[in-house]
Amino acid sequence: MKTDILDRVIEHVEAKRPIVLATDLGSGEQRLLRPGEGADESERATVQTALRLDKAITADTDEEPRTFYQPFNPPLRMVLVGAVHIAQPLSVMATLAGYEVTIIDPRSAFAASERFPGVELSLAWPDEALESLGLDARSAVVTLTHDPKLDDPALQVALRSDAFFIGCLGSAKTHAARLRRLAKEGFSETELQRLHGPVGLPIGSRSPAEIAVSVLAQITETLRRPAS
Repeated sequence: MKTDILDRVIEHVEAKRPIVLATDLGSGEQRLLRPGEGADESERATVQTALRLDKAITADTDEEPRTFYQPFNPPLRMVLVGAVHIAQPLSVMATLAGYEVTIIDPRSAFAASERFPGVELSLAWPDEALESLGLDARSAVVTLTHDPKLDDPALQVALRSDAFFIGCLGSAKTHAARLRRLAKEGFSETELQRLHGPVGLPIGSRSPAEIAVSVLAQITETLRRPAS
């Protein structure tokens, strides 16, 4: 990799901007492509696939030489609002899946390092904490408290962000009430459709660990799903 290309890759990585390095396997010529960029529709789709899968791929073509696409994505982040029982297994599973996890809960008795060893904790109010984190398209947000005073401010910030996943714990009845409250705050039906609630795939989960599995599975499905 040439120095100027490397410098630009480092610049994008440090700025947490996704970029793909395209290398012609015949000539060695290299290009940097941002999401939506490419010589034609096929290449633009290949760039998007490499970024979505977090995987280097070679273009599927009969032409020689082929092009190798190496993605450089910002880190995956998961923000959990509420240091409740489900947050314990979910934070561990998410870390193993490659997420940088932050748990937000202004209640110090809940957000204690003894309960969440090695996890970043924030005692700030959820909306303030989320604003400071700067949610991007590689961020997932899950509210877990069942308390509108904590969950709703967080959801309002998340809905105004580029977060790829926003989930809310609670029953269907609780979620319907949540949607009504957020609609009164001015959010449109299209915006509210971004909310996954009740969060988690319907796998019959009951224990905190099982619910955590269903939540992480739904987040993974959303992350890896091809764009429509």
